[in-house]
Amino acid sequence: MAKKSKDARIQVILECTEHKNSGMPGTSRYITTKNKKNTPDRLEIKKYNPILKKMTIHKEIK
Repeated sequence: MAKKSKDARIQVILECTEHKNSGMPGTSRYITTKNKKNTPDRLEIKKYNPILKKMTIHKEIK
């Protein structure tokens, strides 16, 4: 099965919102994929932040 030239899945970067506001050095980022046809808006997923050592909300950045 051949891949279509215009793929619906794109790579996105998720960044921690709590860490960004805390002022601590470093960042918590994850790379994932999403289907831009099904979810045209920005993703918000709870992921583990190893610096803060807890689950936090990670939002999609450009």
